[in-house]
Amino acid sequence: MIRDRFAAARWLALLVPFALMAGALGSQYIGGLYPCEMCWWQRYPHIAAIVLAALAFVVPGAAPKRALVLLAGLAILVSGAIGVFHAGVEYHWWEGITACSSTMHGSGGSVDDILKRIMEAPIVRCDVAQWRLFGISLAGFNAIFSITGGLAVLALLLRRSPPAFAR
Repeated sequence: MIRDRFAAARWLALLVPFALMAGALGSQYIGGLYPCEMCWWQRYPHIAAIVLAALAFVVPGAAPKRALVLLAGLAILVSGAIGVFHAGVEYHWWEGITACSSTMHGSGGSVDDILKRIMEAPIVRCDVAQWRLFGISLAGFNAIFSITGGLAVLALLLRRSPPAFAR
């Protein structure tokens, strides 16, 4: 049994997004997998969660610390929700909402028009998974780990301790 749920929640709120960002940056800079627009959308809540959780280690007072960990947990869940959406776009369950989810549109026109459409087409498409393991894309893994981690942070933070006589 975890004795100090708040400490566990705070560490989890820091380490989950840190590990996921390390994986994302490693796959980008070491593995050569460049992020699409929706990949970036998933990173922003993780960056926010890292900052919020880190602040929860240094700000004075229990209430501000709890609020920061709560916000970090919610940010992790937001990244997971974006990951679910992105994975759905990659698996073609639904359409994406950005131009990076499609190929070059239009046909015909002058050479300059065609060249302009080619140059404006996304380099990294959001609807094509660059890498999969066991059929799960990076967006899918982010969804799984972020939602699980975010829920764990919230469960640790919000769960009431049993009464003293029940321990």
